[in-house]
Amino acid sequence: MKKRVVIIGSGNVATSLALALKDKCEIVQIYSRTIANAQTLAQQVDCAATDKWQDLSLDADIYIVSVSDDVIASVAESVLDNGALWLHTSGSTPIDVFAKNRSHYGVLYPMQSFSKSRPVDMSEVHIFIEGNDSESTREVKELASLITRNVHQASSKERERLHVAAVFACNFANHMFTLSSEVLDEAGIPFDAMLPLIKTTIAKLDHMTPAESQTGPAARGDEKIIEKHLASLHGDKRKIYKLLSQSIMNSKKQ
Repeated sequence: MKKRVVIIGSGNVATSLALALKDKCEIVQIYSRTIANAQTLAQQVDCAATDKWQDLSLDADIYIVSVSDDVIASVAESVLDNGALWLHTSGSTPIDVFAKNRSHYGVLYPMQSFSKSRPVDMSEVHIFIEGNDSESTREVKELASLITRNVHQASSKERERLHVAAVFACNFANHMFTLSSEVLDEAGIPFDAMLPLIKTTIAKLDHMTPAESQTGPAARGDEKIIEKHLASLHGDKRKIYKLLSQSIMNSKKQ
């Protein structure tokens, strides 16, 4: 029998999880503070939608709370404990955010960057799970295994470190692409010129460690080139270039 699931949230992560679970569970309802957003996602997975806590279905097996970190606790406080399994999807929020309001709870953290406009192959995503007891852990593992084979148990502390690592690898790296694009704009060169380089840089990580694949003037210790580049930059770009170059050179000394 398929598990009955309610998804609280309608953002990027909630949407990706709802679509991944659509044919593997019975999604009975989408909740969002904005009814239009709830309805948009509900139409995609063929279920009910609501923006009112009093109308939330209370007979589901699993509730996936996929909202911003600072709202998770208030969600738990808004609904009485119905004995179901309650999960949040945050990398940095500890499991005990549910401790005061739930008896059966856990975490289902998909470590990926999600956008509604660009579907992700969820079978390739690594999901990190945690449960407040052995039964909760078993249930969240079963749910995660419906989505991907890459399921790992991780404590709240371990998950926090994973999130920090993900910010470096994804969010900060993407900001570097943004700065690169701005430098190119100043020269009238399209960002497309960088794409083969970026793709090759990522592809090398399939068979090399990041440290092994590091190249560039800082990795070579070429201070003349570094100074030349710094002279052409201003403001935050100059500070960031100098800081990162020094960090790379320091790593080569270790």
